[in-house]
Amino acid sequence: VQLQASGGGSVQAGGSLRLSCTTSGITFNQYAMAWFRQAPGKEREFVAGITRSDGGKRYADAVKGRFTISRDNAENTVYLQMNSLKPEDTAVHYCAADSMRGYWSVSVALNDYQYWGQGTLVTVSS
Repeated sequence: VQLQASGGGSVQAGGSLRLSCTTSGITFNQYAMAWFRQAPGKEREFVAGITRSDGGKRYADAVKGRFTISRDNAENTVYLQMNSLKPEDTAVHYCAADSMRGYWSVSVALNDYQYWGQGTLVTVSS
């Protein structure tokens, strides 16, 4: 199983980035997908998640209205469009996959995810 995250980089505040996470070794449409992030010295936290069905999405309050999660089941890929970036968004961003929740569910808990990508660094300067 591989989850390959990409798209991170350095941008100025107010800028945008689009993260991608391409998976292999799993039946992608059987997994809810999520993005988490971990800033230096902080715990890993939930950012956004999307159900298997693509019918439900959840966002952390800190990113609502700025970030959009989406998935392409034909490409086995989940995306995170990040707009209006702020310095506090600086973190390593990880994608994660979960097959244990219900078809219409997506969890915000780290321990509910079975597979993780390697992370991609997002740096936002003021």
